[in-house]
Amino acid sequence: MVNKVTSMAVPLDDPLLIEHVQLLLDSYRRWTGRELIPAGKSHEERARELFFQPFILLSHGTQKDPILNYGNQAALALWEMTWEDFTSMPSSLTAEPVNRADRARLLSRVARNGYIDDYRGVRISRSGRRFLVEGGTVWNILDANGKYAGQAATFDHWTYL
Repeated sequence: MVNKVTSMAVPLDDPLLIEHVQLLLDSYRRWTGRELIPAGKSHEERARELFFQPFILLSHGTQKDPILNYGNQAALALWEMTWEDFTSMPSSLTAEPVNRADRARLLSRVARNGYIDDYRGVRISRSGRRFLVEGGTVWNILDANGKYAGQAATFDHWTYL
């Protein structure tokens, strides 16, 4: 069962969230040369627009076992979580224990190279539903000073297993 997620449960007007979304967008453009969503709107408008995109977008912070700090509406639905649950979960728990070593190698590769655009892996939702992600992009998030601020991933193709 997929939880219904509404914008009311997500602090879309929070200045810290808006700033984080801008870092996601700026870092994605820096590494890939592409835009996740069209430029030309205010940061607030882009934060709202990004949340409601049909593709999956998620990010985690810099902790030793990084905690998820963003998931758009599509990500929350895929992982079957509320904003509060999603953003308090270690990102390692998005993968089954058997797949966590592969996930760690992938994130290490991203840390070294800045980004990858060939991500493929099995992930698991809150209810235990497994899905294969293919063709994803994973990138390092950098702050305005170029300091590492976490990692993000986006994809629009997954298959339930």
